[in-house]
Amino acid sequence: MKRRGGENAAVAVITGTRAEFGLLRPVIDELTNLGIPSKLLVTGSHLVDAHGRTASEIEAGGYRIEKEFDILKNDPNTAANIAFPRAFSAFSEYFMDAPPSIALVLGDRYETLAAALAAEMARVPLAHISGGDVTQGAMDDCYRHCITKLSWLHFPSTERYRERVIQLGEAPERVFNVGSLGAENALKLPAIPRDELSSELRFSFSEDYLLVTYHPETLSETSAVEMLEQLLTALGAVGLPVLFTGANADDEGAVINERLVEYCSGKVDCCFINSLGTVRYLSAMRYARALAGNSSSALVEAPMFGVPAVNIGERQRGREMGANVINCEADSASIEAALRKAASAEFRSAVSCSQSPYRGEGTAKKIASEIAVFLNGEESGVKKAFYDLPRRKTNEEC
Repeated sequence: MKRRGGENAAVAVITGTRAEFGLLRPVIDELTNLGIPSKLLVTGSHLVDAHGRTASEIEAGGYRIEKEFDILKNDPNTAANIAFPRAFSAFSEYFMDAPPSIALVLGDRYETLAAALAAEMARVPLAHISGGDVTQGAMDDCYRHCITKLSWLHFPSTERYRERVIQLGEAPERVFNVGSLGAENALKLPAIPRDELSSELRFSFSEDYLLVTYHPETLSETSAVEMLEQLLTALGAVGLPVLFTGANADDEGAVINERLVEYCSGKVDCCFINSLGTVRYLSAMRYARALAGNSSSALVEAPMFGVPAVNIGERQRGREMGANVINCEADSASIEAALRKAASAEFRSAVSCSQSPYRGEGTAKKIASEIAVFLNGEESGVKKAFYDLPRRKTNEEC
């Protein structure tokens, strides 16, 4: 059967953050293996110096960037409601001028929503990875469900999330539980040896340490820095060395990073690295005594290594979690107690063989294969009916 778009068929892959591209990369590789070219569209924090300008890392890895969309104008403090219309305008123009056969997005960020909406209005079919999650403490929660309704193909990471996508009115035959790309990365990517990692980052990985990633809690009435100070107080009380990674490009993310740079200044046992990259981050996670913060990696990747994790506050509330996760409130006393429990020999032993609820088999290959099936099919990828769940009978009908 002739491929949709003929010889010019291509998948537009959209990425706005370092973590997101680390997840999308194996899908791009699998598409290449199937002879399907990808057009990489790069935006968001990838193009900001303060976030490490990770677009250069993409190119250094051998991936060609088709087009850059500079929606933050190299200003990490750009508000989301300013960046969103820039992203929508830029992606709209691109999709109208050079429509791909299908666009691929991952997750739940505002620039992802902007690209998804632009694709829909240009009648470009959309494939969405990681729909059906719930994160009650972040604006991303509503963004994600909006992207689901704009999409034709769906690749949620657990069966519960698959059911939720169907509940949103998407036909079951277009919704595939493939597991998480993050969990697959944790399984497949080789770890960097401790001594090599220590030399690269000038931080000792031979001793017990905490790996901390803290993002803004975008629906909280408390400022991100106020919440961060509670974490820093708790870390000081626990007294273990700390490796911090940078916050994302959400509102107040840049302020968090500035405070962490200040906090680590002059401390021999604290290190701030804005962007570790996928392999270094997973390696640092593997060797850590425990994780702390509010990153989804504590829920998805950390249990693959049996590493304890302290999940702070509301950002990840509603997500499926494994036995390795300790949830706590965003106050210093609660965080300190959770950190001490996570770092204890007893808890580490108890979760050493824990399983990630996000583990799948051949996740990237399954996603690429279903995209290939779509490209070889006849359906439009944009015109769809709302799928109603089977109606329950009332007592009177029974």
